[in-house]
Amino acid sequence: MPDNDPSPTSTGGSPAASFDNSSSVAGRVAQNSVFERSARAGFVVSGIVHLIIGYIAIRIAFGGAAGNADQSGAMAELAAKPGGVIALWVCVVAFGLMALWRLAEAALGSASEPAADSKKSEAIDRIKATGLAVVYFAFALTAFGFATGSGKSSSGQSTGITARMMQTTAGTIALIVGGLIIIAIGGYHVHKGVRQNFLEDLEGATSDLVRRLGTVGYIAKGLAISAVGLLVILAVSRSEPDKAGGLDGAFKTVGAQPYGATLLIVSGLGIIAYGLYSFAMARYTKM
Repeated sequence: MPDNDPSPTSTGGSPAASFDNSSSVAGRVAQNSVFERSARAGFVVSGIVHLIIGYIAIRIAFGGAAGNADQSGAMAELAAKPGGVIALWVCVVAFGLMALWRLAEAALGSASEPAADSKKSEAIDRIKATGLAVVYFAFALTAFGFATGSGKSSSGQSTGITARMMQTTAGTIALIVGGLIIIAIGGYHVHKGVRQNFLEDLEGATSDLVRRLGTVGYIAKGLAISAVGLLVILAVSRSEPDKAGGLDGAFKTVGAQPYGATLLIVSGLGIIAYGLYSFAMARYTKM
């Protein structure tokens, strides 16, 4: 990581000095060799999970065996394979360390961002890091559940939570707001893919293949996330909590549309592209 040289504007108790100090702490955390390698392994695990989700979506399109096309379905697939429980414990550790890394960024700031760029983007970066930490902790908990034999379907849990929240006005409003936020997150992923802003997260030279995988992967994942948010809003508007089935519900809703099988195959391939891009992130992501 590049060092930030002290300057007249970043001395004493100034905000710039505080950022430099917190960044150096974040840098020491991220650059610890054991922590860094373990956290990078989280991208590999995430890639495998996305590959399985994409495979399940394509399998559904061809009328194959049933399964949930989401993270719980991917964990269930792993649990059913020889050595699957060991793989799930690896997922727990890797996702947990990824979450801790993002929490360090949220609390201390990103070690990879120059101080000169921090004033306009630091707050946004910390919010994004917090959100990612929550996501990775959720993945770790899901993996833990299946590793210990108590895993549950994410879509079933989403439906149950939605039904309970719809019983109150405050809960209904929260669901609508949550759905809009999910759609916005999906839109952010699509924008990041179209503009190829994901390249800013990487260091070193990247190939055309990595750029293409990132572009297709981010757009596909963004559209899938937006579909989840849209289903939440539709579930509330129609008083049908079973419509809020999470990512699995989104894929199966797509599959029920005209040319649904084709759309599912395209969606699955897009998620697979994101999974393959995750392997590149394990190598090139700035930490």
